Amino acid sequence: MRPVFRKLSAMLSVTLLLILTGCSNEKYLVLDPKGPIASAQKDLILITVAICTAIAIPVFIITAVIVWRYRERPNSKASYKPNWEHSTKLELTWWGIPIIAIIILAIVTVNYTYKLEPSTAIQSDKEPIEIQVTSLDWKWLFTYPEQGVATINYVQMPVDTPVRFKLTSDMAMNSFWIPSLGGQLYTMSGMAMTLHLLADEEGSYYGSGANFTGEHFAQMTFTANVTSQEEFDAWVEDVKATEAALTEEDVVKLKEKGTHEVAQFSSFPDNVFYDIMMQYVEEGEKGAHAHHVTTSEDAEASEHQHH
Repeated sequence: MRPVFRKLSAMLSVTLLLILTGCSNEKYLVLDPKGPIASAQKDLILITVAICTAIAIPVFIITAVIVWRYRERPNSKASYKPNWEHSTKLELTWWGIPIIAIIILAIVTVNYTYKLEPSTAIQSDKEPIEIQVTSLDWKWLFTYPEQGVATINYVQMPVDTPVRFKLTSDMAMNSFWIPSLGGQLYTMSGMAMTLHLLADEEGSYYGSGANFTGEHFAQMTFTANVTSQEEFDAWVEDVKATEAALTEEDVVKLKEKGTHEVAQFSSFPDNVFYDIMMQYVEEGEKGAHAHHVTTSEDAEASEHQHH
């Protein structure tokens, strides 16, 4: 039996090694949250792990005890009941405990699902800013409608200020994700998804596309830089004073497949975000879709004023 156990141990070690090497360090950032959304998501992860661990550990212990106690050996003192077929206590135990655990998990998950609805505005004393996010192959375009600047593969935001991200895609569906701040919401062509995030600590945070989109998917990353409000305002003024404008021709080139280095622009074409979003929508559907987007924004503004 010992060679078998050695083989199983070796296989288990190799499997764990492959799992650990297959997970990049960025994925562990969810356990080091820098905002209220990420903190709530971390709580949900820990609660779920605790419940599952409370079930798994006793099961592993009982399994080991049973294997050891009822192993084949001379003069075994374990009771032998060849005609045994039913036990109400045991049935209630191995069905009741999982059912209770699933009910608890369901209640916790539903509660956090409503609590973490991405389109729900974050309550704050500060007015939210809007950043429009467009996923392209294989780069991220960020436009700031209130500040009038744009960036590629780089986003800057003020600390302790709610950010309303508007998400769309030029072609392939992707997933916008800043692990330290929470979120991960799909970007889809013809749609403007809404994701509210807030950073409560200054720093530079890793961001990426979390959906496979082809050849250079792994390079579709960006930096989210969180600074004070004063530094954010100074950055906007510096970009406006020193950088070139993003033109219609530049937008056409950005739509071409390929990677792109970090870039900043002092201005961008009017409605570039919505033009990209609506480019594949049929003419007869544009009016209704545009009205839906407008009324959604009005509803968010009304909700914020209510809070």
